[in-house]
Amino acid sequence: MTAKKASKKSNKAAAKPPKAKDAAASKSGYSAKDIYVLEGLDPVRKRPAMYIGSTGVDGLHHLIWEVVDNSIDEAMAGYAKNISVTMLPDGAVRVVDDGRGIPVEKHTHTKKSALETVLTTLHAGGKFGGDSYKVSGGLHGVGVSVVNALSEWTEAVICRDGYQWKQEYVRGKAKYAIKKLGKCSGSGTSVAFRPDPQIFSGTDGNGIPPFDWERVIERMRQQAYLTKGVRISVKDQREKDPLKHESQAFYFEGGIRSYVKHVNRYSVPKHDTIFYTAKEAEKIFVEVSLQYVDDLSSRELTFANNIHTPEGGTHLTGFRTALTRILNDYARKSNFLKADEDNLTGDDVREGLTVVISVKLREPQFEGQTKVKLGTPDARSAVETVFGDAFRAYLEENPNDARSIAEKVILALKARKAAKAAKDTIIRKGALEGLTLPGKLADCQSRDPEESELFIVEGDSAGGTAKMGRSRRFQAILPLRGKILNVERARIDKMLASKEIKSLIIALGAAIGAEYDESKLRYHKVIIMTDADTDGAHIRTLLLTLFYRYYKSAIENGYIYIANPPLYRIQKGRDVRYAYSDAEKEKILKELEKEIKAKPSSKKIKQTAEKETEAEAPAGGEEVPAEDGKIRGVTIQRYKGLGEMNSGQLWETTMDPENRILNKVNIKDAEEADRIFDVLMGSEVAPRKSFIQGHAKEVQNLDV
Repeated sequence: MTAKKASKKSNKAAAKPPKAKDAAASKSGYSAKDIYVLEGLDPVRKRPAMYIGSTGVDGLHHLIWEVVDNSIDEAMAGYAKNISVTMLPDGAVRVVDDGRGIPVEKHTHTKKSALETVLTTLHAGGKFGGDSYKVSGGLHGVGVSVVNALSEWTEAVICRDGYQWKQEYVRGKAKYAIKKLGKCSGSGTSVAFRPDPQIFSGTDGNGIPPFDWERVIERMRQQAYLTKGVRISVKDQREKDPLKHESQAFYFEGGIRSYVKHVNRYSVPKHDTIFYTAKEAEKIFVEVSLQYVDDLSSRELTFANNIHTPEGGTHLTGFRTALTRILNDYARKSNFLKADEDNLTGDDVREGLTVVISVKLREPQFEGQTKVKLGTPDARSAVETVFGDAFRAYLEENPNDARSIAEKVILALKARKAAKAAKDTIIRKGALEGLTLPGKLADCQSRDPEESELFIVEGDSAGGTAKMGRSRRFQAILPLRGKILNVERARIDKMLASKEIKSLIIALGAAIGAEYDESKLRYHKVIIMTDADTDGAHIRTLLLTLFYRYYKSAIENGYIYIANPPLYRIQKGRDVRYAYSDAEKEKILKELEKEIKAKPSSKKIKQTAEKETEAEAPAGGEEVPAEDGKIRGVTIQRYKGLGEMNSGQLWETTMDPENRILNKVNIKDAEEADRIFDVLMGSEVAPRKSFIQGHAKEVQNLDV
């Protein structure tokens, strides 16, 4: 249809009276003029979370990952040997590689330079066909263009074919046509960008984005493990003082074998030789490395084209299938399992396992732009074949290691059976016989989990105060006696024999282990409320270990909290204030000092104030004259325990939803959280001692 004909037809249509439906639409104010067409990179700025997951800290760091992925693709293609990431003083980030450099000649379709096309057009890149990249992480072709769209400014400098080229962009739009700067040696790409404060939350007063140095370091270390033979350097130049600049560089010849060794550095290995295989099958390159350690949990790290897939996918499924089948075959063949005994399950063979699985494939199918799960069907059979053949040979060629692995998984099988029997006795039997809630639980009246809160407190004294101060309608109190069992070192059957843990499990109502059912969780706010001393911190750590290992989804869904009771009660006459840190205490004291100096002074007023103070001074606790007596009429009470508060004070400061401060527990980085729990609660003393020595200066309010 020609434009002219279309115009005539439109005029005729406009002359006709609208049909009933059209008339209704017209009256509602919704018509063709309300249909918006977003062009170029506008869709990215309109809906950034669709492309990078969120506009919070995770999405902010995702910008770095997208640019680095392009450099990693050059490395995997065999062209780049060096990659650098620099965090600049103004909040920008520069990524440089010595690959081939993004092409700069005019693109036949867009009539712009290839560089501008790549940075300003969605789904444009060298990864959709041809032989530029056999494998790549930036499959979708939206990576660097999305970064450009969500940045206040972007600068690209290319060295290619002996010349240097440059182009700058503002919020996704080119400032000028590509410039030829002059001659250069070698080749490579430099992309610098500053995240747009209009898009990302959490920037400081100057709009500086809160990039996390440790997070960037861990990601770059991970990429260096996955791309052996490539040097990745990271520099932090945000401080004005050059002496405070930090830098690290990573280079690993061992690849993912070195990665497994790094993950297990605080654990006791069950066998000496770290298993490793690398081979191609079905046009997919498969790398797998594993080692068993003396632990109850497993660590499965999976990657597709160097992109971390935290939710696994087909490559992980293929590995798990082969691992379970081969260890069952070996256990039967070597008489570790008798003919009448049950097979090993997937949970049995994964207990204490650390494995890194990396696949590189031509056209991976990810679920979503953030690539959290691999969906390529061929990856399952490729991993199953490559790993299965190699692991079977490994067990035959390393009899001592094979025996150690077999003993480890058989022990897991026996523990599972014992735990099942214990759970049948404690949980299922209890449910059938009407096991009641623990007697020391002061339950709330509400039966709606969304409004119900459970406070876990330490000791009967704090428990009694909390019971008197709470709102009975929606707040339940469960006092625990002493320190609960360290579940990091105990199997589930021993754990369920602990009276305190058993009371907590029954109070929560959702069971544990294989029977855990979050829909039956009786409280959607489980609040750990312990004293602000070393014992309280230890109890809090023990409870967090329990929740992390056995109620992880409750943490992920935002049900676990830590109460933040005040450290000080500061009183001047009838004016009572609470301080939650030493810094806040000092701030309040300075405010009171100013108020006192601002008031007219007379001996009579001072005497009255002192009498009021004496009458109102709280009982118990540690009363200290502020600033060595420099501020007269001010009394400070240091709370060493929740039991030192009366019920009204505890409600006002720590339990009242209108005033309290709660810290929600979240899993920022599951791998790092797992490592910290291993260090703090595991059986190895040396790593824990090193951790304490390294962080001793950070400790405040230490009671000895």
